Amino acid sequence: MLRNDGPEGFAKAVRNNPGCMITDTTFRDAHQSLLATRVRTYDLAKIAPYVSHGLFNLFSMENWGGATFDVSMRFLHECPWERLETLRKLVPNIPFQMLLRGANAVGYSSYPDNVVYKFCDLAVKCGMDVFRVFDSLNYLPNMYVGMDAVGKAGGVIEAAISYTGDVSDPTRTKYDLKYYVDIAEKLVKAGTHILGIKDMAGVLKPEAAKLLVGTLREKFPDVPIHIHTHDTAGAGVASMIACAQAGADVVDAAVDSMSGMTSQPSMGAIVASLENTPYSTGSSAVHFTRLSFRFRPNSDWPFAKKL
Repeated sequence: MLRNDGPEGFAKAVRNNPGCMITDTTFRDAHQSLLATRVRTYDLAKIAPYVSHGLFNLFSMENWGGATFDVSMRFLHECPWERLETLRKLVPNIPFQMLLRGANAVGYSSYPDNVVYKFCDLAVKCGMDVFRVFDSLNYLPNMYVGMDAVGKAGGVIEAAISYTGDVSDPTRTKYDLKYYVDIAEKLVKAGTHILGIKDMAGVLKPEAAKLLVGTLREKFPDVPIHIHTHDTAGAGVASMIACAQAGADVVDAAVDSMSGMTSQPSMGAIVASLENTPYSTGSSAVHFTRLSFRFRPNSDWPFAKKL
């Protein structure tokens, strides 16, 4: 669909999907959060075919960007571009997603615009589809560079707002609901295909999730909403269910054996909780349980921790 209808058609199809879809973060943020991004391409490649065949109706598979680029070269002595191409061959049927730090791309300082544009162009050519573009301080000029680079490369733009504070607490006025709605309006006006909320600290509580997502859904009825969180506080599953009920189109999760703590909430728990509801993911929790077991015998996690 993405190849035939382009990013706009893809976003429209996501919005028209009746349930809540899942992004599997196991191949990127899960092991970045739990294992310092040390899982090798060799290990990921052994698991990839099971994801391709068993989880074919995922919204996306997050497997690149963030710290993976740096760690691949600095610690694993691998080529991150080869990882992307290898996984693309093994998983041809699920959209790939990456994390792009706006003008910082996948590094730790701002780069010239032409570097960011060329990077995004090459990433799309190597198999990347969805780019989550964010800035840790919600500095919009940095985000606009990344968004424009992704758009010109033909990728799906998911502009993500970094979340902090508590929108459900009226006494916390610095990062209130209006703050997030104002940023969302500017990102939608700038042409994002998908609107993301990036709860990097895992502080989005269920009640706040209902308020924030519900307000954004009412304000932007035609724009897909994608929620990212970490299970640091232990409330990730409850918050993602609340997001789905409030109108989110996609939520992030990790396979059960790589979920929890500073990783994403349990995919199996979210899928099972939404089964037989209007927000069903369309998947069976059995598939996720089987995949979770695959990660233990087929990947050498103790070895990864030493790298």
